[in-house]
Amino acid sequence: TTEIYTLSLHDALPISKTERIASHSHVKGLGLNDAGEADPVAAGFIGQEKAREAAGIAVDLIRSKKMAGRAVLFAGAPGTGKTAIALGMAKELGPKVPFVPMVGSEVYSSEVKKVEILMENFRRAIGLRIKENKEVYEGEVIELTPEETENPLGGYGKTVSHVIIGLKTTKGTKQLKLDPSIYEALQKEKVAKGDVIYIEANSGAVKRVGRSDAYATEFDLEAEDYVPLPKGDVHKKKEVVQDVTLNDLDVANARPQGGQDIFSMMNQIAKPKKTEITEKLRMEINKVVSKYIDQGVAELVPGVLFIDEVHMLDLECFTYLNRALESTLSPIVVFATNRGMCTVRGADIVCPHGMPVDLLDRLLIIRTAPYNVEEMAQVIALRAKTEAIEVEADALVTLSQIGERATLRYSVQLLTPASIIAKTNGRSNICSGDVEECDNLFFDAKSSAKHLSENADKYIT
Repeated sequence: TTEIYTLSLHDALPISKTERIASHSHVKGLGLNDAGEADPVAAGFIGQEKAREAAGIAVDLIRSKKMAGRAVLFAGAPGTGKTAIALGMAKELGPKVPFVPMVGSEVYSSEVKKVEILMENFRRAIGLRIKENKEVYEGEVIELTPEETENPLGGYGKTVSHVIIGLKTTKGTKQLKLDPSIYEALQKEKVAKGDVIYIEANSGAVKRVGRSDAYATEFDLEAEDYVPLPKGDVHKKKEVVQDVTLNDLDVANARPQGGQDIFSMMNQIAKPKKTEITEKLRMEINKVVSKYIDQGVAELVPGVLFIDEVHMLDLECFTYLNRALESTLSPIVVFATNRGMCTVRGADIVCPHGMPVDLLDRLLIIRTAPYNVEEMAQVIALRAKTEAIEVEADALVTLSQIGERATLRYSVQLLTPASIIAKTNGRSNICSGDVEECDNLFFDAKSSAKHLSENADKYIT
């Protein structure tokens, strides 16, 4: 007999409430106390105290802005938490500091040079906080009357000569006479009486904030945002802080803004190929940025560029990194690699970590140590909690033993299949039998390699 399952709508969770769980969802920071010492279990980290403390010192250097142009290398075996510590550093620095992750193999593109992609990511990792004093008119629209005149070009149509707009705040009201171009902006924003708007005095930009909450009871059901009446005067001076990266400035200035002729229009419609940003343009932008910083208008926020699998870069890239690290506008660079002694790509030299010795000489190297069985059990328990899976104590022991035999990643990956087997058997929590059944179904990398070497004659080599 075939069973027909009916899905009740109550089982379906709203999408906005559920968050996808990634492999590092459990990392909340570096887990250091006030003295800068690593707690054994904190912020989603277990063990790796020395590496975390070293990363904490690097974070303090970044915060004090004394580490521009320096670099850190995380070196350790696969699955020892190098990427996790780098993400922990990003969480510690907070959302205002740019953190740009990339992988070594990203630089190989058919459209753009390798060093161009490296430079782009370097510029992405440098933030610029621009402080601007803006004059704005803000309030609820109480009057909106366009004044029309005869069209000076003849014909029957009439043109708008100016707009009279009345704005009201808690302190009072003000009537403004505005340019017809601002009337077009008002129409674009669909501004009507009773809306709260603000108009920038220097640029004439109009922004509709929402509907005044005095009209909140007007309809029973509608999709409006109701905002309170603005406080203070209609005419205000506001300090606006804008965060941009140097790459944003490069891109904005690299694409010429189209004119009115047909060719410019066509170029804007046709999707542009990825273009290289010239060194000359970057130098010009650097000059402007330096001028802003000297005037006190802007502040430089050096961020972090994280390059994972750095051994995938070749000699050209490494030579370029030497130069890029020495430039005045340079972020803090964090490398990660799991290689020991191996050849540098693009050259026949064997170097530690697959990186040339002259670049290694500029780095602070942080080692990540392999986990022992107890730490593995704690990591697996933490992952199970993050993924909302219930695991019995004997299953945790089995999983940590598998982790010691194979790898931690493999034992963590067994969690979800084991939970599916447990559910199939009518249980909500995983027992050691489910884990063993899963382990029999799947191969880890080591046992697969062993199987291949034992049965080499049956495979095509």
